[in-house]
Amino acid sequence: MIGDGFNSIWFVGCGNMGGAILQAWLDNGLDAAKVTIIKPHASQLPGGLQSQPDYPEGATPDLVMLAMKPYQLDDVAAKLAPLVGDNSHIVSVLAGTEIDILRAAFPKAGKIVRLMPNMAVTVAKSPMILISEADDVNLKDQMNHLFSPLGQPEWLENEGQMHIATALSGSGPAFLFRFIDALAVSAAELGMDKDQAARLALAMVDGAATLASRSAVSPGELANQVASPNGVTRKGLDVLDADGRVNALLHDVLKAAMERNREMAEEAKA
Repeated sequence: MIGDGFNSIWFVGCGNMGGAILQAWLDNGLDAAKVTIIKPHASQLPGGLQSQPDYPEGATPDLVMLAMKPYQLDDVAAKLAPLVGDNSHIVSVLAGTEIDILRAAFPKAGKIVRLMPNMAVTVAKSPMILISEADDVNLKDQMNHLFSPLGQPEWLENEGQMHIATALSGSGPAFLFRFIDALAVSAAELGMDKDQAARLALAMVDGAATLASRSAVSPGELANQVASPNGVTRKGLDVLDADGRVNALLHDVLKAAMERNREMAEEAKA
């Protein structure tokens, strides 16, 4: 059962990502009575839960989900840090906020974990990128149990990898959405009905992604299997592959996102 071993779970902030994680947990059996949501302003929340502006008095949480904006960390820590103890694990989804910053903000907390999901948690298909400050088998088991219903847990070897993992997995859906949209727009410009082009582009990507995830060969090899010599698909691939243009483009896309994540980490330290 989701939440086993945690009797008190606090969400600090509960916007799009925090709300998606909470909804997925509730859908998988988390007892809503274990959850406290701290937000400055009331809003519609999963499971009919109500937020509160103040932290519970005399209580120590077992798990704290930091799901507010990164710039709010100092204000949050001023009130939250005195309330956590060595049994309080902290999981942060704050982009660009490294573990040493979190440890300085919460010196008395238990284990600190950084998590980078994407919005596919709403359909249980998000890679759950994780890194902790210590290689603790029991902690990994706990986190895997919590997050595997939302997608595949992937533990990084070192925190430096979080920059590129964020660009690839966290930002990646936006890049793919843009690609799907570009396919549909291009098909419409070439003579197809706009709405039909959009439907076909979505259905094609859905099927291709399922096929790739179930295949024993790489996506690159699948592309070659689809493309007959001098056929229709090969002509299109020749355009993508000319001078390595698609690889170069996506390299630049990921590098730009990765560098921005690094900048945010430096801004957090400053």
